[in-house]
Amino acid sequence: MSKRRNDRAGAQGLPLIRLRSALVRLRPSERRVADQILAYPKAAAQWTIAELAGRADTSTTSVVRLYQRLGYERLQDLRGDLLHEVARQELALEPEAASGDIDRADTLADVVAKVVQAETASLSDTADLLGMETLGQAVDKVAAARRVDLFGLGASAIVATDLEQKLTRIGRTALRWPDSHSAWTAAVTLTSDCVALAISHTGETRDTVGYLALARQAGAVTIALTNQPDSSIAQQADIVLTTAARETGFRSGALGSRIAQLMVVDCLFIGVAQVSYERSMRALRDTHAAVRRLAAGQP
Repeated sequence: MSKRRNDRAGAQGLPLIRLRSALVRLRPSERRVADQILAYPKAAAQWTIAELAGRADTSTTSVVRLYQRLGYERLQDLRGDLLHEVARQELALEPEAASGDIDRADTLADVVAKVVQAETASLSDTADLLGMETLGQAVDKVAAARRVDLFGLGASAIVATDLEQKLTRIGRTALRWPDSHSAWTAAVTLTSDCVALAISHTGETRDTVGYLALARQAGAVTIALTNQPDSSIAQQADIVLTTAARETGFRSGALGSRIAQLMVVDCLFIGVAQVSYERSMRALRDTHAAVRRLAAGQP
């Protein structure tokens, strides 16, 4: 693989993953182009600008605008990355894997197969998209923090609770705020030696964006975990951890997004634990022993 290819893979690469994340922010004409690429990625890697525009019932300008939005100077570069990503996915997926959205006529076996496929793809895509340098920065900031405050609503609250419990188990001070008002109140008291981590799949949850903005104004290090790297919450973050969840139309905000967020949280936690390995392992042993002892009715 050439150096040019490596450079482009870091900046663009994985165009299908990036297109799925960008869909909600595209103009209608650009979205029609994106839909054609997502529906027929292998064929789209062969289409000219005019062919792609015709299939999307739009102008060639919309096609150019879309691939430039993804960071490509030429359609040829996008087409090359499409071929690469399609080949990678074909090698990774089982030939008999279920596909498509969940339908009312699906059997429970169909539902299980489709959920497993969507969540497996979400994990794989997130692993491909998650930047190791960015994750490393988040690990360093959380490991050095006097206190880590966490906030998310709905399914994101589950993820915040999971990270709070994990960090607490290794002796870190972590607080997950249960409601917006508590989170906002806490955010304004944070200082530069604190970390505020906010979780929002869309990146546009108003209360969560407001929380991170307040924490940033207070001087805390701000981290966002989101599926939308260009979203409002990302604008308030010093560090953006990006997922690449593949959602279905059925409970779209709580299926692939949650499993992808939990995977990133696990990686973040393990990274923090490794920074002070002996201390973390000792804390894990002590907390496990205390719970086991008290559960057995021993003082």
